[in-house]
Amino acid sequence: MGIAASEFEDAYEDTERADGAILMEPIRGLEPHDPICVHPGTSLRDAITAMNDAHVGCVLVTEDDRLVGILTERDILKKVAGHLDLDSPVERTMTPNPETVVMDDSIAHVLNKMHTGGYRHIPVLDGQGRPVGIVSMRDVVKFIVSLFPAVVLNEPPEPGLSARELHGG
Repeated sequence: MGIAASEFEDAYEDTERADGAILMEPIRGLEPHDPICVHPGTSLRDAITAMNDAHVGCVLVTEDDRLVGILTERDILKKVAGHLDLDSPVERTMTPNPETVVMDDSIAHVLNKMHTGGYRHIPVLDGQGRPVGIVSMRDVVKFIVSLFPAVVLNEPPEPGLSARELHGG
């Protein structure tokens, strides 16, 4: 007994809807978080405190409301670990002139930039070049999960485990 053709068609339609949603949906659908902004002269200590207080993985470095850099957890670990001077200014550790997107860019465009650049955070700018948000890889994953909640959320934590093995049976 085979699987009915309509089951294949239904599965294909779900995938097609998801692909279309990812390709066509502007990043505003991800509801980017408001950016935490610091000035280039802000101490690393204060920038790290701001990141911790806001539970975010990066801060944007701005001068006169213009983006000049981004400071991420990765920057801190790669560039500062071993030479940790929390009183040094952010501008010594930040990544200058980061890749950016605008609210009308597609999620596929953001994913492409994240993948090719190895980024986990991308600043979102308005039409005047001012930071208005941050898109993180977590935001993109959350969006994808929302397209296939039953498939993703019901997946066992370890591939190959049956429900019985998972629950001690």
